[in-house]
Amino acid sequence: MKKLAIYPGTFDPITNGHIDIVLRAAKLFDKIVVSIGKNPQKKPFFSHAERCELVREVIDSLDLPNVETGNFSGLLVNYAKNIDATIIIRGLRAISDFEHEFQIALANRKLYAEIETVFLMPKESYVYLSSSMVKTIALNDGDISLFVPCAVKTAFKKKIGGKK
Repeated sequence: MKKLAIYPGTFDPITNGHIDIVLRAAKLFDKIVVSIGKNPQKKPFFSHAERCELVREVIDSLDLPNVETGNFSGLLVNYAKNIDATIIIRGLRAISDFEHEFQIALANRKLYAEIETVFLMPKESYVYLSSSMVKTIALNDGDISLFVPCAVKTAFKKKIGGKK
């Protein structure tokens, strides 16, 4: 039986830390779907369509045959059932992430008993990195090239350029 895993997130934007998790997960699972969530409680900088396009472009550039992109709204476990996924991949940067992620993992397991959550840690050089940090740097004219792929840097320039 092939192991289908979902790596869900808002990815606003996708960062080098996210990519590191994808690269690690690609070695562990038969197939991974990097899934961009549409969460009405969040106010993302990039629209859902823009985030889907950026993530797709970045993932395609990695040339990993077992990794593809998808998107969802609503409960992650419902999406997992719909695509027959049994694993959720989550990145942990610090111990402070664990409590929140652990609660979500337990709730997901209650809603869908067949689902398992696997926590992966990024390289030490990405432990501090978050999408929020990248947005703050970009919106204050900082250089984000060390934190995101070129496609993301270009997307920020394009979007911010029209506002300044």
